Amino acid sequence: MNENEQTKHHGPGYGLFVAVWAGLMVLTAITVEVSTIHLGFFNVISAMTIASIKASLVVFFFMHLKYENWTLKTMVLVAFVILAIFIGFTFFDTANR
Repeated sequence: MNENEQTKHHGPGYGLFVAVWAGLMVLTAITVEVSTIHLGFFNVISAMTIASIKASLVVFFFMHLKYENWTLKTMVLVAFVILAIFIGFTFFDTANR
């Protein structure tokens, strides 16, 4: 790589990381507040939804998946979908006991 190619490629700035961190803190506060409300089985659903959003923020920005090619993104997505299916089966099992 010559010098021009190195100067054109910039990673994400610190401002983006601070914004993502602030978003993670807000989502953590929302998780704590929702846990104090009795929603029955929807407590688990809301907690898992918020946790999934937080995990996707970490994966896309802090682990730089946003800047990878589509093949790696697809493989990670398939792994998460399979994980979600297994977790979903676990919830169906515990909900029907």
